[in-house]
Amino acid sequence: MSITLKPTQPQFFAEISGIDLAQPLKAADRDAIQAAIDRYAVVVFHDQKLSDDQQIEFAGHFGPIHSSAQKARHRGIKHRLARDEIADISNLDGDSNVLEENSKRRLDWLANRLWHTDASFRAVPGALSMLYAHVVPPEGGDTEFADLRAAYDALPETRKHELEGLIAEHSIWHSRGQLGVTKYTPEEIASLPPVPQRVVRTHPGSKRKTLYVAAHASHIIGMPIADGRLLLLDLIEHATQPRFVHAHTWKQGDLVIWDNRCTMHRARPFDTTQVRDLRRVTTRDVASTLEQAA
Repeated sequence: MSITLKPTQPQFFAEISGIDLAQPLKAADRDAIQAAIDRYAVVVFHDQKLSDDQQIEFAGHFGPIHSSAQKARHRGIKHRLARDEIADISNLDGDSNVLEENSKRRLDWLANRLWHTDASFRAVPGALSMLYAHVVPPEGGDTEFADLRAAYDALPETRKHELEGLIAEHSIWHSRGQLGVTKYTPEEIASLPPVPQRVVRTHPGSKRKTLYVAAHASHIIGMPIADGRLLLLDLIEHATQPRFVHAHTWKQGDLVIWDNRCTMHRARPFDTTQVRDLRRVTTRDVASTLEQAA
């Protein structure tokens, strides 16, 4: 095995070195990376040089890949990246110019600054996200991550009991609506209908219980809307205390992998007149959370 693992925290966040991800991935290295993800939830590779095709090929070793949801909700907009497997996490338009302040894609993209977990708004949600930095701004634009397993462990036993069996409805339109971004066509809205997901699930890799909440979570099914939203807000506030959060400061060539099944993340502000070009591939989970262990 060629890789070296350096934990940033005892149980959350690690750096992996000694591997060129543009090269064919050895089975032993693939297994070691998966084991590191299962333990630490977020892993970082520095100084990588990846094309879109190489990033997609690498991600394919860890499961089937979600097609980007961006094209479903950005119909009629020129897209910069050719492959559907890549989500364009940049502030650039289809001609690689910095987005105008009121452009539809920029307003939609601002929701990345809310605490969320990728693709929880899909019936089969996201598993691993792999975000690669092509260009980073001179300052700002960090990504913060929250450890939802540690957050669950720290809940009082009475709260854990209250959460047993609860199901939340997740919708990408709910997260956008929190910022007043609502100008989507009926066709766009119909392409991504709301889905139910467990509030507490068992992480399949570590077998630990974890919260599964995010800005996409609208309300608790079977509970008055207001009460359910307050509960979700309380859980997100609990899970994003400093003791559960770690920030990654991006450098060109970084590839960060996180496990959406047991983390939340959010982008932090930067000077949006400066180019920020990151590209993400997300693998699919095996099934809806309702079909997996609570």
